[in-house]
Amino acid sequence: MAKLIVDGKEIDVPPEYTLLQACEAAGAEIPRFCFHERLSIAGNCRMCLVELVGSPKPVASCAWGVRDCRPGPKGEPPQVRTRTPMVRKAHEGVMEFLLINHPLDCPICDQGGECDLQDQTMAYGVDASRFRENKRAVEDKYIGALVKTSMNRCIQCTRCVRFATEVAGVPELGAINRGEDMEITTYLETAMTSELQGNVVDLCPVGALTSKPYAFAARPWELAKTESVDVMDALGSAIRVDTRGREVMRILPRVNEDVNEEWISDKTRHVVDGLRTQRLDQPYLREGTRLRPASWSEAFAAIAAKVGAVPRQRIGAIAGDLATVEELFALKDLMTRLEVKNIDCRQDGSPALPAWGRATYTFNATVAGIENADALLIVGSNPRRESVVLNARIRKRWRAGQFPIGLIGEQADLTYAYEYLGAGPDTLAEIASGRHPFAERLKQAQHPIILVGQAALSRPDGKAIAALAARTAVELGAVKEGWNGFSVLHTVASRVGGLDLGLVPGEGGMAAPDMAAPGALDVLFLLGADEIDVAPGAFVVYIGTHGDRGAHRADVILPGAAYTEKTGLTVNTEGRVQLINRAGFPPGNAREDWAILRALSDQLGTRLPYDSLNQLRAALFKAHPALARLDVVEPSDAGDIRRLADLSAGAVDRAPFRSPITDFYLTNPIARASAIMAECSALARRAAPAIAAE
Repeated sequence: MAKLIVDGKEIDVPPEYTLLQACEAAGAEIPRFCFHERLSIAGNCRMCLVELVGSPKPVASCAWGVRDCRPGPKGEPPQVRTRTPMVRKAHEGVMEFLLINHPLDCPICDQGGECDLQDQTMAYGVDASRFRENKRAVEDKYIGALVKTSMNRCIQCTRCVRFATEVAGVPELGAINRGEDMEITTYLETAMTSELQGNVVDLCPVGALTSKPYAFAARPWELAKTESVDVMDALGSAIRVDTRGREVMRILPRVNEDVNEEWISDKTRHVVDGLRTQRLDQPYLREGTRLRPASWSEAFAAIAAKVGAVPRQRIGAIAGDLATVEELFALKDLMTRLEVKNIDCRQDGSPALPAWGRATYTFNATVAGIENADALLIVGSNPRRESVVLNARIRKRWRAGQFPIGLIGEQADLTYAYEYLGAGPDTLAEIASGRHPFAERLKQAQHPIILVGQAALSRPDGKAIAALAARTAVELGAVKEGWNGFSVLHTVASRVGGLDLGLVPGEGGMAAPDMAAPGALDVLFLLGADEIDVAPGAFVVYIGTHGDRGAHRADVILPGAAYTEKTGLTVNTEGRVQLINRAGFPPGNAREDWAILRALSDQLGTRLPYDSLNQLRAALFKAHPALARLDVVEPSDAGDIRRLADLSAGAVDRAPFRSPITDFYLTNPIARASAIMAECSALARRAAPAIAAE
């Protein structure tokens, strides 16, 4: 530790701290524009100037290290002053320069009310300007469907450039020209392609980069703010849902160091318009080939009549990808009381089973644990498509150095360098046996990770591949005392919660793909299951939010609530239990899914014993106590991995792995209802134009 005196207060700080960090540790407030804790230091704005005793002029505290400070003439600790007239004059001078070219358009700027420049001008600005020349004018740039540019406001802090290069790993933004003519641009004015590009709006300290879909929609003080959790993928990013009345206006990230840090994907951020488009707001019954509006009692009576007329072994239920733990529990409870064994939460045919042990289907290394890893083998996964924020965490570890990465599966731009090992299970078997050169790197690592994706598991031979991957982890030292590197990356939010609850077929029951086959069942319940094609013949009851694939196939539609319209629990890919909070209410006559199942149970003669969400949770926690521990990752049992490795699971198909996600932006019914996601999908598919090299 190094001693430092800040405004007369002596403190001990690590020598690698900057003066800015040291001053904040001492309780001093240091203004800044270009500095950001998760980005490299640029030292552009000079707003963080402080007085370092002995220095002839103020120094930029963000770029000056504590270890670079010289002691006093008698060996006393270095002194830093943040409130002297010299510092005040420096702050006012820098602010005056920043405002020379900044337009006075706060009343029409989307950043108004949450703008760093506004806040710091109030604290450090002066009431007059000595500048009389014309302001600089910069042409606005087109950089895609999500980020709107007003480049006259830009103060060249380069936060956006550093984010695109360092965190997103897609260096599409940069600066051209010098001095007064400097501009931030995509060079060729093409659309940004990063799935994290929306984060530059949060990073921009002025109104130069704002949200294009949200432009001129609302002011921050008009909005009610609700802390919640994202369900667009299995990571469970911490989000804040801002609403005005019943309408969701925008979604922003919250800081959660263990999960998403402070980033969210563009799908998480901009799926908002999909929440109000193509919504189901009343029950429907199919008559002939058409669906007609119906009352709840009519819909329930039709379901009860059909269920009562068929044997229990001809009834089934499939849970969808966005369901909360409570409604999954209610669905299983109802099916159990009906003595139905055909129930499944795995639409994609994944072989994961609760009987194998929880460690066999969770991300055991944890998301934050990626930063402690020293080798990574990716098996049948494209993290950039399947969990882009987790992929950014992998890139963060890769940038720190000494992190070999091997990939088995489809080649793709993952935003970091990796060694392509092969396309299918043959390569994995070679590594497991120790014959492949990459196996030695995994053996030498202290904390290796074997990341197994759904491209490897959601195949007919998924059980055998899971056993082979577990064998690889055990043989190469990824599973040992104090470390479990066997990590399954799920692609859907409800999967781990469903497996924790045991939403898999009972003895003699059918899995989801079998239930959807022709002639398999007479009655099939779909709880938001839109990613599976149900063959003609079965009577389908769909409980969901959007007019998507499940609703098109349904004979009875019961309108449910989207994730922003209900309170519930979800379990992310690492097994962390998280709480979704309601930000609004479902439209029309739509109801929360658990309440629909509770009301339906009355009509089916098997009444569920809970009339409120609290009563439902009491039953849930009694049956599954671990789900009551919020924001906790339960330690995994390495013995589960060893037992899976010894499992006799049949032959492995030599076919290459194929990613289950072909379009990042259109993976669920809410995203498919979003016009913004459709535009992003079209931009992503559009091939970049060829450019001549003359």
